[in-house]
Amino acid sequence: MADIAGFVSEEPAKGPGELDPCLLEIDRTYEIVPAVISSTCCLFGIIYCFFGYRCFKAIMFLSGLLFGSVIIFLLCYKERVLDTQLSIEASAGIGLGIGLLCGLVTMLVRSVGLFMTGILLGLLLAIGGLLLAHQLYTPSTLWVPVGVLLGTGMLCAVLTLQWQRFFTIISTAVFGAAIMTVCADYFVELLMLVTHIYNCLRLVPAPAPLCWYSWVILGIWPMLSIMGGLVQWKLTAEGFSHTEVIISRRQKRLQLMRIRQKDVKKLQLSAELSAESPGASDGHRHVPEQPEYRQPYHGGYGL
Repeated sequence: MADIAGFVSEEPAKGPGELDPCLLEIDRTYEIVPAVISSTCCLFGIIYCFFGYRCFKAIMFLSGLLFGSVIIFLLCYKERVLDTQLSIEASAGIGLGIGLLCGLVTMLVRSVGLFMTGILLGLLLAIGGLLLAHQLYTPSTLWVPVGVLLGTGMLCAVLTLQWQRFFTIISTAVFGAAIMTVCADYFVELLMLVTHIYNCLRLVPAPAPLCWYSWVILGIWPMLSIMGGLVQWKLTAEGFSHTEVIISRRQKRLQLMRIRQKDVKKLQLSAELSAESPGASDGHRHVPEQPEYRQPYHGGYGL
């Protein structure tokens, strides 16, 4: 993995306290695998941000996959499992497998998918609020950010279950914008903004301050969130509802059942008519008798 804090100075060092880190050039040494992953995530972020509600089933699956994979990966990689420290490859494999199961559950059970989507929205909003609050006040205990994250996540999850369309659009727009912001942070400054946010959540004393370009990258997040929400509300999500998809499927099933019932009734009626008609049993067609034609008599004598 590329070194996050790698810098190359443009001018000779004058002293440890005289250098401004924001004036140093970042040593952008990219690796193939992280760069490909970042590019793929950026593509998914665009789909999330601008087409999230339109791709409702796919978004539900990806939300469960991401949430389950990240949680299980962190648990397996940071904690000892059966008195054994798992490698990063084994932790990633276990996380991906359980994430696939979580994705299937969130895709097939709509309420679970909506609950997970609301939790993601609450976590992202809490992270943004904690980052801004950290510039003014640093909590003394770790339970403060944990409580804010859990409380905001549960609140947004309940609100998403109540107002499904509105909060699904907001959640997908905010989450897609966050993914694109992280990808931009990787390609510009090798995840320095993500590292700063992580240190703020861990309450690291006196973390390195953000440079001006880090704040510019962070400002992309709310701008893309607003743009994604407006695009979905006015264009991509216009005239589409996830509840109508479910209702239309049920209506199709009812129509098929009614058509089959009508076909069965027609077959029964035709069988009854064929049994009542005498000619139908012999396989001949019944033709009604025609009256015999007789020439009229005029009453005269012939010559």
